[in-house]
Amino acid sequence: MKNTIKSEEAALTALGIYFLTTYNLGLPVWVWIPLFLSPDIAMLGYLVDTRVGAFTYNLFHHRAVAIVLAFAGYGLHVPVLLTIGILLFAHSSFDRMLGYGLKYPDSFKHTHLGWLPDKTKQA
Repeated sequence: MKNTIKSEEAALTALGIYFLTTYNLGLPVWVWIPLFLSPDIAMLGYLVDTRVGAFTYNLFHHRAVAIVLAFAGYGLHVPVLLTIGILLFAHSSFDRMLGYGLKYPDSFKHTHLGWLPDKTKQA
């Protein structure tokens, strides 16, 4: 089942990237690499505490937020808002493909997809 979910997230990531090529705001490809990773700036909330970190991370990685922004941008004819929504959608799907889900407030490693593995214990 885990591979099925990962393949579904890979397909959603590819779909998001396809739409980013369509609604790219005329920006060059090299600009999209840091922009694609930019939603992870929300992890700075963890510098305050895990509750704030989980809230900020989830806000920037929730696909419903991304879809609302994209539809609002499309409906209001605001290309930047549309592109931000698509970018957040693609990024959150990419993160979920890697196993990073929405966070619970008790720990960064506790996600809606389960617990992230502890890399320090694997050898």
